[in-house]
Amino acid sequence: MRIGFRPLTASDLPLLYEWLQQDHVKRWWTDRETYDEVVKHYLPEIEASQPTDPYLILLEDRPAGFIQTYRVSDYPEYRDLVDVGDGVAGVDLFVAEPELTGRGFGSEALRRFVAEIVFSDPGVHACIADPDAENVASLRAFEKAGFRVVRQFVDPTDHDRLHALCRLER
Repeated sequence: MRIGFRPLTASDLPLLYEWLQQDHVKRWWTDRETYDEVVKHYLPEIEASQPTDPYLILLEDRPAGFIQTYRVSDYPEYRDLVDVGDGVAGVDLFVAEPELTGRGFGSEALRRFVAEIVFSDPGVHACIADPDAENVASLRAFEKAGFRVVRQFVDPTDHDRLHALCRLER
């Protein structure tokens, strides 16, 4: 399974919007429901005016998912919520194609992305993620990629949903 990554571009936004409408993605990624909302959120990241780095996950050179990373310290409210120190990056992802879920693709993409992209920054010593505590498939993927759940917390920015804080040390 040849997995790679490339930075998200403005020309990818229609595809990203299409993916966000799929039931298995929309269940957990509910914030951006219209194409204009997708553009408004992701275009500043693409143009580097926001401190999050969005990528496509490639399978055999074709887009198969979305993944992003950021320094937790760049988002003070989130940093305070998750209560992690400096030198910590965050990561979020989804697998776009339903037939690729539950087969180890997400955990392998996550493992490689953290090793190749996130930990390529010498100032990052840990990576965190915060999947919804009910998202069993996501939690399993993070654990298979080497993350461990360190605690749970309620996210007031996500309808007071319970999230699991997963962490991986370099």
